[in-house]
Amino acid sequence: MSDSMKPSTGPAAPSAGLVTLYAVAAGAVVANLYYAQPLVGLIAPALHLPKPIASLLVTFTQLGYASGLLLLVPLGDLVENRALSTRLIGGSVVALALAATAWTWPIFLAAALLIGLCSSAVQILVPMIATLTPDATRGRVVGNVMGGLVFGILLARPVASLIAYAVGWRAVFGLSALGMAALFLVLRRKLPHVAPKARAGYFSLILSMFKLYATEPTLRRRAAYQCAAFGVFSLYWTAVPIYLTERFHYTQFGIAVFALVGAAGAISAPLAGRLADAGYGRVGSAVSLALVLASFGVSALGAALHSVVLLALAGVALDFGVQANNVLGQRAIYALAPELRARLNGAYMAAFFVGGATGSAVASALLIRGGWTLVALVGAAAPALALSYFILNEIRRRRAAFA
Repeated sequence: MSDSMKPSTGPAAPSAGLVTLYAVAAGAVVANLYYAQPLVGLIAPALHLPKPIASLLVTFTQLGYASGLLLLVPLGDLVENRALSTRLIGGSVVALALAATAWTWPIFLAAALLIGLCSSAVQILVPMIATLTPDATRGRVVGNVMGGLVFGILLARPVASLIAYAVGWRAVFGLSALGMAALFLVLRRKLPHVAPKARAGYFSLILSMFKLYATEPTLRRRAAYQCAAFGVFSLYWTAVPIYLTERFHYTQFGIAVFALVGAAGAISAPLAGRLADAGYGRVGSAVSLALVLASFGVSALGAALHSVVLLALAGVALDFGVQANNVLGQRAIYALAPELRARLNGAYMAAFFVGGATGSAVASALLIRGGWTLVALVGAAAPALALSYFILNEIRRRRAAFA
């Protein structure tokens, strides 16, 4: 039986081919959120966007994504999943083409908002594969798909830099539009139908998603941890290309090589999934948050010593910690209520992309006002708070267990 004919429920795990397709699709779609990140220094002057607000080129994409997570991803509990995800991918084709041809910065920001909105399709694909997978192997399968997603995130920056170095920044978005058009056609043929069970109306569905924060403490905790971690992830990767250009006089090719080194952090996603399946989710979360915190100490040392090597090592550690924490968080919330999986995922992802939008929005201003030292201080503060919150929750949990 082909992948497209497999039922959406049952004890059998999805085939390796289908998991690979989901991983590739997740990586390709999510990459659209990150193409602008290393290109701020090229796009902003080309479109006459003032330097102090140049990082809005990244922020608007993340705000669009957060909006999609809040307003569109919950439809995964109401609308057939293959149709919903492919329609959003089709919309991304239009948005990317608009970005490639934008002639003023307001038009590019509008395109960025739409790119983010349509890229929320990836958070329909991930719960979709979780639904197709039995409990015993869900962490591993979701971790493998998240590995593809993470590679998309981490490779987007060097790929965008290399293409921009060779043929200009507009080609980055034009080529991605062509890639999304091809992906649209493949997914329409290969993805299985996954029919949701919810029968609520749209507005009650959205309202119920917000209520999940009140009823699901695991969601609240995991969203807070990842909001902090992803906020500083976005801060780092928006600020560091600007810093490398200004302090080390890097070209787009040099920025591409630097970002490629950071892609080593992608190996954390499958490893984290296996740890979660083995029952080490809490330990993994503590280590992940500590790694995010430590990465900014290493980056501060790198800036002080004028060492690109230390800055790159900080990027690897940061990526490793953030991506591992994300997989552990998703594994935890997917176990809460299968019938609410799309809404739980939407609520979780929206919270930490609000953090990401905040991190990218302040990156330019922090660099201008305090250099890398201020970036590192702000970057360390958020995971320190998240780790403190984690420790307090663990103390409360242990006390309750012995009460």
